[in-house]
Amino acid sequence: MKIMAINAGSSTLKWKLFEMPEKQTIASGMIDRLGSPKSVFKLKYNGEKFEHEEAIESNEVAVLLVLDALKDKDIIQRFEDIVAFGHRVVAGGEEFKKSEIITEENLSKILQLSEYAPLHNKIEAYYIDVFKKLVPKAIQVAVFDTSFFADIPEVNYLYSVDLNDYKEFKARRYGAHGTSHRYIAQRLNELVDGGINDKNVIVMHLGSGASISAIKNGKAFDISMGFTPLAGITMSTRSGDIDVSILPYLMKKLGLTDIDDMIEILNHKSGLLGISGISADMRDIEAAEDTNDRAKLALQIFRNRIIKYVGSYIAEMGGVDVLAFTAGVGENSPEVRHDILEAFSYLGVKIDTENNKLRGKEVRITTDDSKIAAYTVPTDEELMIAQDTYGFAKLLN
Repeated sequence: MKIMAINAGSSTLKWKLFEMPEKQTIASGMIDRLGSPKSVFKLKYNGEKFEHEEAIESNEVAVLLVLDALKDKDIIQRFEDIVAFGHRVVAGGEEFKKSEIITEENLSKILQLSEYAPLHNKIEAYYIDVFKKLVPKAIQVAVFDTSFFADIPEVNYLYSVDLNDYKEFKARRYGAHGTSHRYIAQRLNELVDGGINDKNVIVMHLGSGASISAIKNGKAFDISMGFTPLAGITMSTRSGDIDVSILPYLMKKLGLTDIDDMIEILNHKSGLLGISGISADMRDIEAAEDTNDRAKLALQIFRNRIIKYVGSYIAEMGGVDVLAFTAGVGENSPEVRHDILEAFSYLGVKIDTENNKLRGKEVRITTDDSKIAAYTVPTDEELMIAQDTYGFAKLLN
């Protein structure tokens, strides 16, 4: 079966086409700067890369371009050759604790949950609708970023506000990046001797957005991201955890009257970008570390916040057996991995220096006699989406 995994954003459309159940990637690509006169269309297929610029004015045009490109390359003969589409949806709230087939009722619920992820759910719902119209016979599946954390303990998802506000408005910690954390947990269960179903695990998803999860006995136990993906550790442009009293204070100082403007600052002008003053990209900041004090400080704060969260999860779970690094920074920055692991040398962590130099590889980065095992595991959210989607497709075909 041909299954397509869709990861849609406000100005991007990322996708991968799989042959299932073989888990073989047939083709992949993305459209960047959607809506711009110079939108970028990228396609990878059969070892070749194709890229060009053109004006892509709407989401529907973007979807048609992707599907037409697959036909032009003879990857598919007709749109209906793709049996099912799996869509990453950020917020599932308490409504969706697992992936679900998209019905009209479920699509309406996804839109209603936009309050929890206003930058994501609406656009994801729109793309779902477009794909349904263009390939009406295909199965459409929603894979929720929050579902992996839906059943973390109450003590970890409740905020210390009036309990009635949770009961009435569902104001709680939901987490994010759950599809990635779930994938890493599955891979670790295969990589670690004896699996992880009787172990304490901490996964560090360190990318532009970054999150840290605690996984106890194979199940999600805690997560750094909160009601929205803004909470947790310092990220590329997001502030992470912050005293909420800073919001009205800064708004007065900055002359702001709309809370959404302040949230915009915390989401897009803070984090590594705000501290360093030069870039949101870890590579740029690491390159400037030796000559730019603000870049050096940004790296120190980034690592400090990670160490604090990891340390708290170790205490919360009563120890840790396995640490894992994933996503752009986690997979490709030996320096970040080294500094974080070194902080836990007092617990018997011993770094395998040569393995830790590897970038983007699935590898153990601690020595055999290290008391805590650490791994680099490249994430594959699209494969996770495709697997969930295939599960529904094989039942319905």
